[in-house]
This record gives sequence, structure tokens and C-alpha cells, in this order.
Amino acid sequence: MNPTNSRKRRDRSALRVLQRISTTRANSRLGLVADIAVGFGLLGAGIGRRDLHPTVGTLIIVLGLVVFSLIEYCFHRWLFHGPVRALEESHWKHHQTPLAFDALPFFLPPLGMLMVAAVLALVLPTSYALLLSGGLAAGYAAYGLSHALIHSVRFRHSLPRRWAAAHHIHHHHPNANFGVTTPLWDILLGTRYTSKSMRGSGLDRTGARASAKG
Repeated sequence: MNPTNSRKRRDRSALRVLQRISTTRANSRLGLVADIAVGFGLLGAGIGRRDLHPTVGTLIIVLGLVVFSLIEYCFHRWLFHGPVRALEESHWKHHQTPLAFDALPFFLPPLGMLMVAAVLALVLPTSYALLLSGGLAAGYAAYGLSHALIHSVRFRHSLPRRWAAAHHIHHHHPNANFGVTTPLWDILLGTRYTSKSMRGSGLDRTGARASAKG
């Protein structure tokens, strides 16, 4: 038996297993739990060292959250809606069936975050690396949790309804509202969706829609 062909068959088999795992409800739930656990773990390890002033530690965590929100925006805008056909097609399936379970295998993002923490620890003091990577991990966990809630919960209060409506609008207007956890970068980079009738008044469609429903 040709060892090269045998290795290729094993690789294809492993890929099919990962693809099946990634489309299950269990993978989605385990992913959320693992992402939250890694975020809390990194933040807890950084805070537990007690060698930074609380203000400095808080600013580092906030920096991690803000940086992740930018990464989230960039990935969504220029990768998932970009020129890479495989990524664009995969993401378009989510636009067509937003309630389907389609995510990375649950263990990959936590491993990635731990690798980020290790790399940061090579160039930053340990506490800085732990808190910054913890902020990034918390941002990723917030993204996953936010996305799940937006597509599964009908919010009653106006503020969360406006927040969720912004992403629902993206599914109908895919060139706008790329931010899921926050509209910050859509506002700063000019991709916040506004209806034609509201542009003159300065109101965005998200607020108008939510108010009409509420």
C-alpha cells in the first residue's frame, strides 16, 4: 500500500469527522462553554498575580476587548464577505439558515487563544500577556454568546432589541452592520446601515425598526 495515499485517506477521513462535529448542537454548546472558560481562566490567572495596579490591569483588559472587536469586524467584512470563495460561501450558508449549527470544532478556538497567550508572553511581561489575551478571549466568547442570543432570543426591552436588530439587518443588507458585539467600527468606518428616509434626519434604521416593533 502506498503510504502517501494512505496518509491522504486518513487526512480526508479526519477532515470529514471535524466537519460533522462542527455542525452539531453539542459542538456549539461546548464551544461557548470552552470559550468562556478560557477567557475567565486567562483573566483569573492575570488578576491573581497581583503585580499590576488595578487601573492598569483594567485598561489592558479593555484594550483586549477593543482589539478583538476590531478583529471581529475585519474578519466579518473582508474575509467572510471578501474574495476568498470558500469562506464567503460558508458564511453565506449562515445568512440563508441562521439557526443552523455551523461553527469551528469546539476545541480549536480555546487552543488558539492559549497559543496567543503564549506568544504574547514572549514579548510582554506575563501579567500583561495574560490580561491582554484574556481580554481577547473574553471578546471572542462575547461574540459567540451574542451571536447565539441574537438568533435565538426575542428581546422585550428596546436596547437589546435595537442591538439584535442591527445584526438581523445585516442578513438583509450584507454590505452593512458587520459588527456583532458592537456597532463601534461600523460607525467609525461608515458601514452602519441607515435607510434612505432616515439619512437626512441622522437616525439609523436599527433604532427606527426597533421602535416600530416595540
